[in-house]
Amino acid sequence: MNNSSLYFRAFLLLLVAVSIAFISVLLPYYGAIFWGAILAIIFQPLHRYLLSKFGGRRNLAALVTLLTVLLIVILPVILLTLSLVSEGANVYKRMDTGELNLGTYVEQVFSVFPPWLHDLLARFGISDIFSLRDKLSQGALQGSKFLATQAVNIGQNTFQFLVGLGVMLYLLFFLLRDGMELARHSKQLIPLSEAHQQHLIRKFTTVVRATVKGNIVVAVTQGALGGFIFWALGIQASLLWGVLMAFLSLLPAVGAALIWVPVAIYFLVTGAIWQGVTLTLFGVLVIGLVDNVLRPLLVGKDTKIPDYVILISTLGGLAVFGLNGFVMGPMFAALFMACWDLFPDAIRMNNQDSQR
Repeated sequence: MNNSSLYFRAFLLLLVAVSIAFISVLLPYYGAIFWGAILAIIFQPLHRYLLSKFGGRRNLAALVTLLTVLLIVILPVILLTLSLVSEGANVYKRMDTGELNLGTYVEQVFSVFPPWLHDLLARFGISDIFSLRDKLSQGALQGSKFLATQAVNIGQNTFQFLVGLGVMLYLLFFLLRDGMELARHSKQLIPLSEAHQQHLIRKFTTVVRATVKGNIVVAVTQGALGGFIFWALGIQASLLWGVLMAFLSLLPAVGAALIWVPVAIYFLVTGAIWQGVTLTLFGVLVIGLVDNVLRPLLVGKDTKIPDYVILISTLGGLAVFGLNGFVMGPMFAALFMACWDLFPDAIRMNNQDSQR
């Protein structure tokens, strides 16, 4: 083994070691770093527009873009989270004292079912109403208890949250200001052809923008509409239900119907006909159509990822990475598919090099 080969292997070992050490240092704030990068990608077009308006002054353009992100994204999310946690704590208190009992509503629905439906449910093992009632009540109690616990955690972890927020905003400023230079430098480090690099970068940015811009806008719109109709019909904790509908809207083929459909059924079977009909019509004609109208406009067909892949990757991402997973899951799925799209070209290029 010559000296140059030995030197190269030693350098690779050093490179891997320092990379692992650096990543371990960043891990405590990986969420802040991740969202700083995502927001930089989303708001890069606005930054370029401001850069042209400000005569190429990068610091000013980045600062104005950062303030825009703070006003239209960060502050609304913080206020909504605080309101949601507070409402969840109130729901838990009411359920813990017995003032609110989900099992009672389930029992009311089952009591009006005809005999043939009871027989059908018995075939599927759902005939034990009391057991089902207790399980649903316990599940709802645990969910509201989680939100109540978060109210305490937010107060205890305020400093850590502020540090993470500061890291994200600080990084976002420099990614906006120097993002193009960083992207050009990063491309030089990727041992791929220019065409393959462009394909991967285009796929990555398309999926990130489509997932965040399209899915979040659709989810927020459906959640807001669902929360509004719940509030209009006098359903308690409408903000909590609206946020739950927004989260479920992130999952293709599932959607907000998992929340409003059972409520509409409860209204109809308990004699609240106009409330049930109103909620059903609003859910189908307004909430349901939002997905069909807004998602194609905001997301389009550029991602070329099947709905079932998005569903599975989103669920898997949420399970592995938590809330960050609704972006990470589809992003990794898109990169996986993009790399396999490039695989035949890579084989062909390798065979051509071998024949020379």
